[in-house]
Parts: sequence; structure tokens; C-alpha cells
Amino acid sequence: MSFALVRAARLPLEDFASAAGLHPELVARLVTLGLVEVTAGPGGTPGFAVRELATVARIRRLHDDLTLNYAAVGVVLDLLDRIDELEDRLARRA
Repeated sequence: MSFALVRAARLPLEDFASAAGLHPELVARLVTLGLVEVTAGPGGTPGFAVRELATVARIRRLHDDLTLNYAAVGVVLDLLDRIDELEDRLARRA
């Protein structure tokens, strides 16, 4: 039996920002606020996992639809993650 290692797709800042529909400076701001995770790739090159695009979409919905500032978005995301964790615990008990 053989196993293939699959490396998660990563995008450089410009490509990630384009895919997210954001200016690269705004993506950098989201990273600074801790809302989006940037990781080092081969050779230390920074990049973004494709899954972070879903995080950005969630951030945009909260910011645009609820007119929350980005600091408030961070708090709401933390609360939503906590709710998901608690719901998982309850489901496992049932």
C-alpha cells in the first residue's frame, strides 16, 4: 500500500487577495488583526491556505452585512467558534 502526501494549496498574497476580491493591503490588515492566517512555505515564502478564502468570505459578510468593524468581527468569529465547539460537545453527549 502506498500513500501520497498532498500538500495543501497555498497562494501568494496577490493571488489570495485577488481570489478573495480584496486589496492586498486589506488582506495584510486582516493578518495583522489575527483574522486571517498566513503561513511560511518552502524557503520561508509567506502564503495563504486556500481554506482561508472561506474565512475571508465570513469576515466580509460580517463586516458588510452587519456593518461591524474588523475588531468586532474578530470577537464575533471567536464567539461563533466557541458556539460550534459547545454544540459539538453536546452532540457527542447525546
